[in-house]
Amino acid sequence: MNFLDLIEDFFNQTGIVSFFNGSGWMNLVMIIIGCIFLFLAIKKGYEPYLLIPIAIGIILVNIFPEIYITYAEDGTILSRGLLGYLHLGVECELYPCLIFIGIGATTDFGPLISNKKTMILGAAAQIGIFAAFLGTLALAKLGMNYTVGDAAGIGIIGGADGPTAILVSNKLASPDLTAGIALAAYSYMALVPVIFPPIIKLCTTKKERLIRMEESKQVTKKQKILFPIIVMVVCTVLVPSCTPLIGCLMFGNLIKETGVVPNLVQTASNALLYICTILLGLSVGATAIGTKFLQPETLMIFGLGIFAFIIAAISGLMGGKIMCKVTKGKVNPMIGAAGVSAVPMAARVVHKMGQKEDPDNYLLMHAMGPNVAGVIGSAVAAGILLSMIG
Repeated sequence: MNFLDLIEDFFNQTGIVSFFNGSGWMNLVMIIIGCIFLFLAIKKGYEPYLLIPIAIGIILVNIFPEIYITYAEDGTILSRGLLGYLHLGVECELYPCLIFIGIGATTDFGPLISNKKTMILGAAAQIGIFAAFLGTLALAKLGMNYTVGDAAGIGIIGGADGPTAILVSNKLASPDLTAGIALAAYSYMALVPVIFPPIIKLCTTKKERLIRMEESKQVTKKQKILFPIIVMVVCTVLVPSCTPLIGCLMFGNLIKETGVVPNLVQTASNALLYICTILLGLSVGATAIGTKFLQPETLMIFGLGIFAFIIAAISGLMGGKIMCKVTKGKVNPMIGAAGVSAVPMAARVVHKMGQKEDPDNYLLMHAMGPNVAGVIGSAVAAGILLSMIG
C-alpha cells in the first residue's frame, strides 16, 4: 500500500465521509442541534448545567456512535462504549433518584408550609401531564405509532421534570422514544423563561399582575422537619409507585431541615447533585443518534411537549385566578404558572414579571409555594401513571 492509499484509507475512516454516506446526514443534523444547545446554554444562560452535558453527549455520539452502544440486527447489545456504560445509571433509574435527593437537600418547603393552599396550584399545573397523555393516545388512534407507555412518558414532559420524565419513559416508553422524551423535557425546562412570559401576559390582566401578596407566616423548625416525613408517608401509602422519587426527595429535604448532618447535606446538594447531573446529561445526549432520533414519532414529541407545557401553565394560571377571586384579590394569579416542577426557575420567571410591572413587588417566595408543590405533584402523577400502566 503506497502513501496515497494510506491517505485515502485514513480519509474514508473519518467522520467527514460518513456524514455524506446514506443516512449520515442525520448525524450531521444532530451535531448542529448539539451546537445550538451549547449556544443556548453558554450565550443565553438557559440551564447550562443541563444543556452543556446533553449537547456534548449529542455531538460525541453522532461523530463516533461506538462511544454509546453497538446493537446487533435483532436489537441485542453487542458492546458498550464509555457513554453506554454511563447510561446504565439511567437504565437502573439511579441518576433520577439521586438527583431528587440533591433537589430535596436544596429545596425550602417553608413557602408551601406557610401557605398550604398554594399546593392546589401545584396540583392544577399537573393537568398538562394528563392533557399530553390523552393527546398522545388520540394521535395513536389516528395512526401514529405510540403505545400507552409512550403516552405516559410524553405526558410527564408537561410537569417540567426531567428526572421524572426519564424514569417514567425508561419504565414504560419504547426505547427509541426515550431520547426524544428526555431531550424535550430538559429543553423545555431550559426554555421556561422564554415560553412562560407570553402565556402569563395572555392569561392575566395588568391589574392582576400588580397584586401584592401579604408576607408569608414564619415556619417553625418542627414544621419543616415534620413536613417531609408526613408527605413521604402519605404519598407513598396512597401511591406506592411514586416511592423512589418522593422517598428520595423527602429524604434529601429531611437531612437539610434536621440540621444535624451538615456533611450529608453538603454532599447531597453539591457533589452528588452535580456529578449525577453531568452523568445524566451525557447519558441522555448519547441516546440522540440521528438515525433513530430524526423520525416522525420522535419529532412529534416536541410538539406534544410544548402543548403539555402550555396547558400546564394555563391550568396553573386559571387556578391562580380562581384563588384570586376567592380571596378577594389577595393572591396574584401569576404564581399559578410556577406550579410546574422547574424549581426555582418557574418561580423566578413569575417574580421577574411581577417586578417588571412593579419594581417593589416581591413574588419569589410566594411563587416558590406552588413551585415546590409542583415537584411533589409531578412525582405523584408519575406514580399514578406507573400504577395504571406499569
